[in-house]
Amino acid sequence: MDRFSNINTILAFVTVAREGSVSRAAEVLNLTQPAISHQIKRLSEETGLTLFNRTATGLQITHDGAAVLAKAQQVLDAVSDFQRSARQRIGRLSGKLTIGTIVDPEFIRLGRLLAHLRSEHPDVETELVHGVSGDILTWLRRGRVDAGFYLCGPDDLSSIGSDGGDPVHAIKLADFVYRVIGPAGWQKQVEESDWPSLAALPWIGTPEASVHHRLLAKIFEDQASRPNVVALVDQEASMLEMVRSGIGLSLCRDSIALHQKQSFGLAVCNSVSVPACLCFVTLERRKDNPMIAATFDLLVRSW
Repeated sequence: MDRFSNINTILAFVTVAREGSVSRAAEVLNLTQPAISHQIKRLSEETGLTLFNRTATGLQITHDGAAVLAKAQQVLDAVSDFQRSARQRIGRLSGKLTIGTIVDPEFIRLGRLLAHLRSEHPDVETELVHGVSGDILTWLRRGRVDAGFYLCGPDDLSSIGSDGGDPVHAIKLADFVYRVIGPAGWQKQVEESDWPSLAALPWIGTPEASVHHRLLAKIFEDQASRPNVVALVDQEASMLEMVRSGIGLSLCRDSIALHQKQSFGLAVCNSVSVPACLCFVTLERRKDNPMIAATFDLLVRSW
């Protein structure tokens, strides 16, 4: 199939047709008249059409030339659209971003993050992987996720990932408080108790990677006591159901603890609490990755 050598021949043709002379077209395109004449001759030879006739006042487009002029202009418009689209894409992010999620989507404002990512970076495809907080660091280092949410104590923020593995970059999104909750009817044993007294009661344990386990392990170590763990669970919804069923105590976010107390009559300890914070993390060596950096920026601006 025959092909035109380049777009310049079409541009010269359209410009001469619009200006009515080679000299004016040469001025518009900042070329010499021989260069314009050469382009017109070349296009005429490639198409097999006589595009212009010479007259006393200049060049007059032929019937064949007029017939293809609109198509030639469409080609130029398409090239212009292509160039404009290419320029617009400079700096646009594209690719797949895998985010590690924890607890419930509402608490980590996951919907807001995904909506902002979709709005500002529509070519970024997101995949979500859900687990407990400690899983996120493991998944980062194994390459399973690019970034993710993480829970820890406020004093632990600067030491996240300082266990000798790949260093971790973290930003704090929010502070919150955990409360100790117990089954309905346990108010006397729970509401005004201290940590040693609470440790003696039945507890619902969580995996070592979970923030509940990490925070409580530090508290009970400081108190030189150990909780009486009678059951293990790795899902927050299951944990709440076990507390409601009368099995034992657990940590619970302040806002949820209040709701559980009002809705189900659960006991909430008033004398102790556990501060915590929600963070967003990635590997230090990957924090400048464009997609990851953009996600951190969105969280900082929108949280």
